[in-house]
Amino acid sequence: MKRIAALAVLPLFLLACPKHEPVSTTATTTTTTTAAPMKVGLLTTGSINDGGWNAIAYEGLQQIHKQLGAEISHQETKTPAEFEEGFRSYGAKGFDLAFGHGFEFQDAALKAGKEYPKTVFITTSGSSVAPNVSPMVFQLEQATYLLGVIAARESKTGKAGLVGGINLPSIASTFLAFKAGAQSVNPKFEVKEIYTGNFDDVGAAKLATLSLINAGCDFIFHQANEAGRGVFQACQERKVRCFGSNKNQNDMAPDVIVASAVLDVPAAILHMARLVHDHQFKPQVYWLGMHDDIVSLIWNDKLKTTLSPQTVAEVSRIEADIRSGKFEVPRGKF
Repeated sequence: MKRIAALAVLPLFLLACPKHEPVSTTATTTTTTTAAPMKVGLLTTGSINDGGWNAIAYEGLQQIHKQLGAEISHQETKTPAEFEEGFRSYGAKGFDLAFGHGFEFQDAALKAGKEYPKTVFITTSGSSVAPNVSPMVFQLEQATYLLGVIAARESKTGKAGLVGGINLPSIASTFLAFKAGAQSVNPKFEVKEIYTGNFDDVGAAKLATLSLINAGCDFIFHQANEAGRGVFQACQERKVRCFGSNKNQNDMAPDVIVASAVLDVPAAILHMARLVHDHQFKPQVYWLGMHDDIVSLIWNDKLKTTLSPQTVAEVSRIEADIRSGKFEVPRGKF
């Protein structure tokens, strides 16, 4: 995806008086009309202070405000009924664009899209498309595959653990890619997974992580949003290496987080807002991955040096193949 800043060109109209003709001294008045600012809303299922998935969406909303001068709004919604209510509120208020941050917002987006055809509804995952509804699909699998390679190459036990919040197809797909990466190194490598059933319970995520560590897992990856803090707490206590998710989380537990699978959601959200703002939006699935720098693996330099040079070299080679299109990472169908 090319990120080209929209340039507002302000034409300057010069009114010249014809030569040899008198200039009228009659007072005239002109009226200047200013277009109303763009209105953009965001729905998330959790706190924007989670340090991960929801935080990066809110960062994107802030960028829309700064870059486009848009009027912005955020709502935290928990249930399908709240998803619909949130989208409808934005449509009723004449918002130009509303984001539902996650796979679970698709049905609500389609329903609201029919009722409010002048509002564009975007979900940050999924496959549902309508005249004013589209998903942005972040191919985080490209990075989680690499995390699996790291785990399998560096593990001393031959086991890694995965902690998820709610079992959504988009999350399960990143776990599938992690397993594929690990088993590309060692077909017998064992990957265990636990879903806690929510994205908020830090204690439950910590207990799930401890159970995986007790089962012999010496690398842990999470897709638990706010609850991911519990994963890091358990790994710090037991000195087990782990990975960050969605946002660069290396600084959240720098002694144990080896690398993070990162999404540049702010750039993607801003890009989509520009398309809507410039009337360039087209209803389709927007695929976003390493090829356009929306997905990346970011190393924790402090721990990268503790890994085998062969591991680092292999990860770099595979990443180059992914970026060039030479290698396609396995992913779930959704």
